[in-house]
Amino acid sequence: MKILFIDNCKIVDEDLQKVLRSRDFKVFYSKDSEHGITLFKKQLPDLVFLSCDFPNKSWVDILQIIKSTNEQCKVILTSHHVTYEAAVQAFKLGIFDYLAKPISSDKLILILDNIKNSKINIEKQKETNNYSNNNTTIIGNSKAIIKLLETVNIISQNDYTILIEGESGTGKELLAKALHDASRRKNEKFIAVNCSVIPENLIESELFGHEKGAFTGAIKKHEGYFERANKGTIFLDDIDDIPQYTQIKLLRVLQEKEFIRVGGTENIKIDIRIIAATKVDLKKYVYQKIFRDDLFYRLNTLHLSIPPLRKRTEDIPALIEYFFRKHGAPEKFSLLTNEIFYKLMNYDWPGNVRELENMVERMIALSGYGAIKSEILEFSDDMTPPDNKIIEESYNTSYHQFMKLKEKEIITWALKETKDNITKAAKLLNLPRTTLCSKLLKLNIKNNKKFINLMYDS
Repeated sequence: MKILFIDNCKIVDEDLQKVLRSRDFKVFYSKDSEHGITLFKKQLPDLVFLSCDFPNKSWVDILQIIKSTNEQCKVILTSHHVTYEAAVQAFKLGIFDYLAKPISSDKLILILDNIKNSKINIEKQKETNNYSNNNTTIIGNSKAIIKLLETVNIISQNDYTILIEGESGTGKELLAKALHDASRRKNEKFIAVNCSVIPENLIESELFGHEKGAFTGAIKKHEGYFERANKGTIFLDDIDDIPQYTQIKLLRVLQEKEFIRVGGTENIKIDIRIIAATKVDLKKYVYQKIFRDDLFYRLNTLHLSIPPLRKRTEDIPALIEYFFRKHGAPEKFSLLTNEIFYKLMNYDWPGNVRELENMVERMIALSGYGAIKSEILEFSDDMTPPDNKIIEESYNTSYHQFMKLKEKEIITWALKETKDNITKAAKLLNLPRTTLCSKLLKLNIKNNKKFINLMYDS
């Protein structure tokens, strides 16, 4: 792994260089910004430590050159004066982390080891179609999910507030738990709060607690969710449902990391990481004056978006197989017929992953010990399967072999329906044309040179 330090104050001495080299890190160093850019273009490192303290060159300009040359390169900004506003700007421009100088040798080694291990974990995730950390498992091998998991590995170690956006059922709480499990707070509490189910007249008491006698029925002191989550992580789901008068108090918690219980006078300090989630476009709520703009910008320090299942259909097979295993019926996955499989792949899934899991549970419950019948699925009648022939045999093969057979059957059907027109077949399957072409070659469908040339020329 190559590391480049572009810093007018040398922070890596010869002894530390030896330690880093012993851990298979190749270290390059430049005290001049222009020379640093030249060195970067020559060596193309995996990671750059970039100082914000150059007098004659803006770090923003250097960052833009680095990102335009190699978008995958991670950049860590270093400065003697780290401010919240500068950190927010830096993260929005795509940096990996923002550190205050001086950086101790031990901290530097820890950061580099974490990055190296994260890189190894990402490669393993790509191979196994899932992310797993403690009891948290996220399934998916689509580009969107892989990118999301890479971001989780990057931002989990710092304590910046995160806003997760996604439709109901996409797995926002699961992603928040993954962030917690990968953080330094993993051994502390993870408190999940669904703001939409708390009655409006109780939300302040539930979030921040109340003192004895604060209101009728307050017969004893009550610790709120924030106090219970101290030292750990609090996840505020459906943050868009918090009333405006409570938003003001929440803003104070974000800014000062302190609050006052309902009916109390004492400032209670907390050390906590806040992750919020919304099922709506929160910017629209800000424009409509439903949600405070100052709170939105505080919450939106780092933003993660989970795509709906209909936009990452390539993850559906792995999710189905996982849910069959999760609910104790792994053998039933191989009983899916062409008709059922086609319907599962082409349904819009308005309830997203949660609805898919419910459907798998339904198939397990209603199929008994026999075959899974298409009548079990409660989809619309206009979904025509690729082949009305029901496969009677069960595939006694591995998951990957089974999926390869299924994929080949569906693509062959699409080609037959469109009379071998690649463009029309791709449209029918809701796939990019280039993706279908690569699958045709990979699955050895119509494997002759004339057909391959037609694929890329037509």
